[in-house]
Amino acid sequence: MDRISAIRNVEEVLGEFERGEVDLAGMEQRVQAILRTYVSEFDVPELAVYRVTGDDRGVVVVAAGPTEARDRARDLWADAPQALDVARVSD
Repeated sequence: MDRISAIRNVEEVLGEFERGEVDLAGMEQRVQAILRTYVSEFDVPELAVYRVTGDDRGVVVVAAGPTEARDRARDLWADAPQALDVARVSD
């Protein structure tokens, strides 16, 4: 799913919420599913999506490689542990 498709799908769910066809919890669940699909199908040749974890917590970031992913995670994660595991999420 590309960015435009993801935005259109979120917009559709927002419209359903506004028309009373879905409640807040349902809308949140569908938006989360749209975003997870977008991340799993992320397709920018020079970038990839990585899950960076440590101490039973983690963040998901876009980076050019595992080292950059670890650095970005540390920038976003104020109290990041020293040891971080990095796993590629997107193809």
